[in-house]
Amino acid sequence: MANLKEIRSRITSVGSTMQITSAMKMVSAAKLKKAQDAITAMRPYADKLTELLQNLSATLDADSGSKFAEQREVNKVLVVAITSNRGLAGAFNSNIIKEARRTANETFAGKEVHYVAIGKKANDLLKRSGNVIANESDIYDDLQFDAVSAIAEMLMEKFDDGSYDKIVLLYNKFKNAATQIVMNEQFLPIMPPKMDETEVQNATADYIFEPNKAEIVKELIPKSLKTQLFKAIRDSVASEHGARMTAMHKATDNAAELKADLTLEYNKARQAAITGEILEIVGGAEALAG
Repeated sequence: MANLKEIRSRITSVGSTMQITSAMKMVSAAKLKKAQDAITAMRPYADKLTELLQNLSATLDADSGSKFAEQREVNKVLVVAITSNRGLAGAFNSNIIKEARRTANETFAGKEVHYVAIGKKANDLLKRSGNVIANESDIYDDLQFDAVSAIAEMLMEKFDDGSYDKIVLLYNKFKNAATQIVMNEQFLPIMPPKMDETEVQNATADYIFEPNKAEIVKELIPKSLKTQLFKAIRDSVASEHGARMTAMHKATDNAAELKADLTLEYNKARQAAITGEILEIVGGAEALAG
């Protein structure tokens, strides 16, 4: 059995760890509320814009100038992996890295796959493969739509000039504080909606194109793609705080349980030491009396 000094030291250490994890839980809970409100307010707008874009792309002619809807033979793929800059968030980051590797090894097996890392964790783990072409981790220093737009424009340019035939986004979608859903979402080319002829005609009948389709394509598609990327990053931020809050809650509970076990062990060791001393005193007294 460990001596009393060692056990006391461990109890103090576990108590300090428990204070840190509890504080981190409260900080993440406060940040989660703000991030959750931001993504909840943005989703309806982003989803409706995507719906409009898909309905429009379903009615475009081949010569309409929709360069971002061009379906090409896939030889080169760009995977945008969105993680966080910090750890201590459970499986939040590792799930994205696993999905990125699965996408490269299974979904696009035999294809040339490169990565764009948004988040230091993605960059640190994926750069070992030597296929990370850009690290956009600084985006979290001041998360604004303009900064995300610059990344989206870079992705659109790489698709437009033929550098890549397909671009996909990998990120954690926020469901609640305890649940994050790993999303594998096609960014480019634009996916047309799955509709039959009747639904396409109905969708077309709902819109009057003014001034013309070419102008709408020129303005709407880039804006929709930028919004899609911004929403994915916002989702990831909310998911990060939820995952960290849950992880720190579990860590605090585990530390409290460990501290209770160590306290019990300490009390048993102290009682055993006291009992041993009493037996020594009794034995010495009997020896003197004899």
